[in-house]
Amino acid sequence: MNAKSKLSAKSRRFIEDLRVYLFSSGKYADEIDEIVEELEVHLLEAETNGKSIGKVVGRSPQEYMEQLSDEMPVDYKSWIKYIVIIILGAFSFTIANDLMEGTLSYSLLELIGHVVIGGIFIAGTFTAFKYIAANQLSKRKEIGVLSALAFVPLALFFGLIYLNRAVETPVIHFDTMGTVLTAVITGVFLFGVSWWAKTWVVPIILALLILPEPLLGMTAMDQKTMLVLSAFISFGGVGIYLLIVSKMDKAS
Repeated sequence: MNAKSKLSAKSRRFIEDLRVYLFSSGKYADEIDEIVEELEVHLLEAETNGKSIGKVVGRSPQEYMEQLSDEMPVDYKSWIKYIVIIILGAFSFTIANDLMEGTLSYSLLELIGHVVIGGIFIAGTFTAFKYIAANQLSKRKEIGVLSALAFVPLALFFGLIYLNRAVETPVIHFDTMGTVLTAVITGVFLFGVSWWAKTWVVPIILALLILPEPLLGMTAMDQKTMLVLSAFISFGGVGIYLLIVSKMDKAS
């Protein structure tokens, strides 16, 4: 039995929060593992002797996380890779959805907007996870922060749609061959990301996001009801799936 399994629930949460905080701060994964493993041993020794977390870290958990993060180098290479994958992945979702409607065409504003929104979402995600980890929020507050995180890019995408209709910018049109080639590249990219990450999260979420609307379109349902139900199935399904994955990860 390892040290972590012997720790109290409070110490285990502190360990997990520390890992999330350091990861969200862009630190090297191997250094995070080393620090976490060492801290687990110290916390176990402290608990055996009746000492609190504060006695081990010497200050509040938030201050400890911040100081530790400041002392560790940033893994710029890995995070540039993650950022590129996330932005391309987000745009791949858009392409996959548009492929359901035929040939592709995108305005310059759309392309720039997707990159900007992707960057905002990435920055917001790191900030939100660091905030949650450092402040040890209740479940209700965690849900509130994550809900806000999900709402912001969604609102920005809706804003981009309306702005794109109001402002004319150069449009890139794909012919049939270009559309097919883009579809193949997108499929290979998504498969590659799934293989690299060793998870089917990406294709499952993609299916939940793009399939409900065309499938519901085959029914006699009116357009307004279909759009509302499609959005409910998509985002509700994604939420339920991520919750299941989270529970499975904790169980393992």
